[in-house]
Amino acid sequence: MAPNAFKHGLSAEDAAAAIGQGLTASGLRHTSEAFPIGDGGDGTIALIADRLGAVRVKATVRDPLHRDIDTWFGLTDDATTLIEMANASGLRLLDTAELDPLIALSTGTGDLIRAALDLEARRIIVGMGGSATVDGGVGILQSLGARFLDKHGDPLTGLPAALTALDSIDTSQLDPRLANCELVVLCDVDNPLLGPSGAAAVYGPQKGATPGSVQQLDSCLEQLANVVAKTTGRDMKTVTYGGTAGGAAAGLYGLLNATLAGGIDYFLDITGFDRSLETADFVITGEGSIDDQTLQGKGPMGVAVRAKKRGIPVIGLAGKIPLTPGPELKKYFDILLPIGNEPSGLADALENTAANLSRTAEAIGRMIALSSTGLE
Repeated sequence: MAPNAFKHGLSAEDAAAAIGQGLTASGLRHTSEAFPIGDGGDGTIALIADRLGAVRVKATVRDPLHRDIDTWFGLTDDATTLIEMANASGLRLLDTAELDPLIALSTGTGDLIRAALDLEARRIIVGMGGSATVDGGVGILQSLGARFLDKHGDPLTGLPAALTALDSIDTSQLDPRLANCELVVLCDVDNPLLGPSGAAAVYGPQKGATPGSVQQLDSCLEQLANVVAKTTGRDMKTVTYGGTAGGAAAGLYGLLNATLAGGIDYFLDITGFDRSLETADFVITGEGSIDDQTLQGKGPMGVAVRAKKRGIPVIGLAGKIPLTPGPELKKYFDILLPIGNEPSGLADALENTAANLSRTAEAIGRMIALSSTGLE
């Protein structure tokens, strides 16, 4: 049972539990394993921390509006630190009226990285989903010692909106401990940094950007990319996954040479998912919607690819599926089932996600049991 979170409806852990309850209620004789998954989005790091038995270390950091908040990061036995960007710089930390990516900064995530370095971290993994920022990572980088200067050599104020005036970046005061630490960024989207498919255009509006500020933010990110290219020679504009977290992924690649990784594959590797497949006869996965976009590296797709390599049937559950799934979806998902029980509005559907998952899983269990009886 390897579901992703059902966005706004159910966490991945609760989704797996609901599926398990349904299978138990079906009377099917079976063993099962709950293996909730994350693809780099908000909650992924918590799942990794739980799987790896990481200690949760408390830290006080700055939220997107620079207010002090208490949060945590994970620390494993091998000095790997696990950081959830949303814990420090997330949308969920702000009220709707506070959302404004022209002023929101990712500084708190940088605070967490510094706290990890204080504990002599040798590898830092950052899950970047769910951020409230479109700052290209300048908040993180400032927290780590980078200085963003205008043409007079003075530090810019009013970031990220002021990035259009960026002329140079002083990296001489970057935390020297970064040089001896591997930095991995888990990305849940593959958008580029700039343009109509970029960080500002696609994700800016959900973070409070107006049409006018979307254009301004895109210009800010372009200027940042231009100056970073002159500073380090790295191209933020073309790097895969660069649009993740308002361009923060591209910024950490550009100035810190961070490794940008597809969230779901990295998650499945580090948590040992393939070992669990060794004893599986069926895999049940799911999330809020399974459609053609799922094929672009979403969580259920990562699960399905690995299961199909082993010849294991995959059942996909979702609040929404296509009326006629295309051949690529059918290639990876043997069965696709919508979990809704009757016509309803979105609010009702979200409220009933757990009950609908359990009911659908119970039906699956009964069908498997009937099929097995028939075969005998």
